[in-house]
Amino acid sequence: MARGDHPQRTPFYGVVLIVTAMAVAMIAYRTAPVWLQVPVYVLAFLTTLVGFVMTFRDLS
Repeated sequence: MARGDHPQRTPFYGVVLIVTAMAVAMIAYRTAPVWLQVPVYVLAFLTTLVGFVMTFRDLS
């Protein structure tokens, strides 16, 4: 394949990361103590950012 010529990628993995991060944050909100919620929220935020990058990287 020529440079820049690649098949269209699916945003499936990015969407899975976003949904998983949301689910884990919701579970932590309901069940975990506060000292565990904060790191879970930070990791969920970072995972969501990675998911957005993976989802929208082919639109540029």
